[in-house]
Amino acid sequence: MSRHWCVVPAAGRGRRFGGEVPKQYLRLGEKPLLLHTLERLAAHPRIAGLMLVVAADDAGWAQGLVEVLGKPLLRTCGGAERADSVLAGLRALPDSVGPVDCVLVHDAARPCVRPQDISRLLDLAVPAGGGLLAAPLRDTLKRADAQSRSVATEPRESRWRALTPQVFPRAALQAALADASAAGIAITDEAMAMERAGFAPLLVEGAEDNIKVTTPADLLLAEFLLAKMER
Repeated sequence: MSRHWCVVPAAGRGRRFGGEVPKQYLRLGEKPLLLHTLERLAAHPRIAGLMLVVAADDAGWAQGLVEVLGKPLLRTCGGAERADSVLAGLRALPDSVGPVDCVLVHDAARPCVRPQDISRLLDLAVPAGGGLLAAPLRDTLKRADAQSRSVATEPRESRWRALTPQVFPRAALQAALADASAAGIAITDEAMAMERAGFAPLLVEGAEDNIKVTTPADLLLAEFLLAKMER
């Protein structure tokens, strides 16, 4: 059974969340949000280690942490955008992670990912050359004008919400992100970079409660979901 490293970009300031403390360091129950996420990943038997990407001036609690649940935790500095941080994390991975070895990338603010979803992603996406957890759109989708008035109903068939983890071969993802950066393209997730490079990432359906904490309400929901999962 192959084991994979996971890059966790955590260099952002969480501007949409607000507040002085970056959202990844806010308390979620008895622990910081980020620690919940790292422990969730480290607990999976097919994850070999974690590469945490932080801001250059980061002074968070993780400064002295070198392992999580017995798995190695390495750190490197990220960039201004998520894609810059993921690229820095890929470049900083240990030499034991080869060019064709598949690497996961997971949002620091997604503490509720289910272990069975990680397993399914690895089982299906790694043989397919890469893919991502995602959720089919189920709500009616509207297109708005400049005045926030609904002007059309968009088809929801074949529309998915991208989640994480996403998993791709190290060298291919690194090259795709570097090429997009050189071209000045704003990349919002790893699958977008791979699509631009000519790949067709596999969409693997994951649980919709794999939420990303973006607002204070999300933090409360994540706390509720984690408590329920632990029970």
